[in-house]
Amino acid sequence: MTAVTTPAAVRRPHLTRWVLRLHRPELVAWASLVILGTALLLWLGGPLTDAAADGWRQYNACDWSDKCSYDQDAILRYKDAYNYLTLTLAALPLLVGAWAAAALTGRELESGTAQLAWAQGVTPARWLATRLALPAVAVTAGTSLLVFLHHRAWSAARGRVDTAKSQWDTWTFVTNGPGTVALALAALAVGALAGLTLRRALPALATAVVATAGLWGLAQWLMPHLWPAVTRVTGLQHPFGYSSGGLGVDQGLVTRTGGHIPEPVCHADAWEDCRRLFEKRGGVGFYYTYHPDAHHWPLQLATGAFVLALACLFAGAAFLVLRRLTGPFRPGKGATA
Repeated sequence: MTAVTTPAAVRRPHLTRWVLRLHRPELVAWASLVILGTALLLWLGGPLTDAAADGWRQYNACDWSDKCSYDQDAILRYKDAYNYLTLTLAALPLLVGAWAAAALTGRELESGTAQLAWAQGVTPARWLATRLALPAVAVTAGTSLLVFLHHRAWSAARGRVDTAKSQWDTWTFVTNGPGTVALALAALAVGALAGLTLRRALPALATAVVATAGLWGLAQWLMPHLWPAVTRVTGLQHPFGYSSGGLGVDQGLVTRTGGHIPEPVCHADAWEDCRRLFEKRGGVGFYYTYHPDAHHWPLQLATGAFVLALACLFAGAAFLVLRRLTGPFRPGKGATA
């Protein structure tokens, strides 16, 4: 920790430099993580995807009347690398939230570093604003780059690798758009709020991780409802009449009055018996409410905007908690904690 011995060390022109110096190890670690992730995602979207695509071409060209050889290892390497990198990218907001809670605010309040800054002329509001603004720039730049490269790698395999994930796959959807960037910024605000509220590094860390995970779950639960879905209606002539692509939201039976009811459970061996059961319950067709592929980016942007709005609320709450913690700031006398 860098000691601050004079008021000039924390005046406005030098506050940013002081924060960067204090958290230099974390900045280096974040830059290293982004560089490593960039290299791995370029490898995934380039040589690894090409090798897997060749393996699938060999597999699909096989004449199974004779022994057939194809590069199964390349296919499995792509699958494992994609899954591991996708899950790692999705977990970055948890890392951001844990750091913000433990090191950015919780540890500084616990050790007295924050109080030292306030006593030397830095207003608590500017102290917190600097600690949120600088990491927000680094988190936004690094996470945006990784999300872009992940989407690029996923796109390179689309239509070439038979086991490539759908764009509606939960983890793929999260890491292929601005939702991960927004969640990382929300985690930063959540972590800062936890650190200011608990004022102890380890409890704040645990709280921030749990809160960020809950925020992720809330965003995914609400995501299908943040953009108007499409409803397709078909007759009862086909047992899979409501099956369709895209992201499913709801499905069931359409009644004679146009109402929607859940599909009754049918254990009959023949489709005709199930159809008669559906008609007996008043069904005249199937309905399927879903998001087609064209809704992918609207849902991405709507989810990102929702999470960003929550991030602003958490940041505002952090300033309110800081205000209650420090009381009115009196120049030359620091803040009362």
